[in-house]
Amino acid sequence: MTAVLPGVLEYWLRIERRAMACPFEITLDQRDTQWVAVAQAALRELDPIEAKLTVFRDTSAIVDLNRHAASGPVGCDAELFALLSRCAELSRDTGGAFDITSTPLSRAWGFLQRDGRVPSEAEVTEARERVGMQHVRLDAAGSSVLFARHGVELNLGAVGKGYALDRIATTLRSNGVDRALLSAGRSSLLGIGDHGRGWPIDIVSPRRSRPLARVWLRDAALGTSGAGTQFAVIDGKRYGHVVDPRSGRPSEGILSASVICASAADADALSTGFLVGGPAVAHSYCERHPGVLALLTPDDDSDTTLVIGECRRADVEDV
Repeated sequence: MTAVLPGVLEYWLRIERRAMACPFEITLDQRDTQWVAVAQAALRELDPIEAKLTVFRDTSAIVDLNRHAASGPVGCDAELFALLSRCAELSRDTGGAFDITSTPLSRAWGFLQRDGRVPSEAEVTEARERVGMQHVRLDAAGSSVLFARHGVELNLGAVGKGYALDRIATTLRSNGVDRALLSAGRSSLLGIGDHGRGWPIDIVSPRRSRPLARVWLRDAALGTSGAGTQFAVIDGKRYGHVVDPRSGRPSEGILSASVICASAADADALSTGFLVGGPAVAHSYCERHPGVLALLTPDDDSDTTLVIGECRRADVEDV
């Protein structure tokens, strides 16, 4: 995605910090220099968030859960428990298309090692036995997590950046910031305030010659998942790196999925769920959850972008 900032103002202020293997950026307009220090402080919150959620540090809370939760309940703080509970709800409401336990399948396909391979049916079956939120038992009374079987793994990569943007936005708003554009890499954005019509964002795909659409965000988040940038070619066939936890195979049919809603964490998670589940899952979810808008691009030769649902926080136009 590309932010298309209006040209009325002469300068934009960008405050950046790298975390979660990508740049996080807060954009302010030139009239808001009083918020630079607040933005810098908000970005410093990324370090403890990443330290808690990453699977790449032995000391993280997620790694601790993955190591011990199959042997007995493991407690976690209220914020992490709330995030895991929300992931469980989103998994249920997408029919399992979004699932934070799909790591065994990604490993079976070689995607974690960036060395794609086609696993045997037996390998896929064995991995699928350890995938599914039905194996994760969340005890609200004790704020604890228990895995129903060994080999279950949690990975918040599909929701962590959006969650971090939500946390940063909360800090900014609580300190009086009423207009800013937040981004994490090219896949997650959150606009604070409306800045007139809204914050203009072009949704792009590396396999399309022009932007798919332009959206205008007003106190809204935008998350995009796609098969256009991370993939493996095995025996001449192209496989995207997002695995469908329901089938155990890489998702097919949708090139990219973008979701607009109030929460950046939800937008990130749902974009993955809709990439995997396609129009059927997107229609079903959006019908039952007003305020969620999806834009799906089929993986074919057409120039079609499907617009599903509605969100009063955003306008969508062709470009």
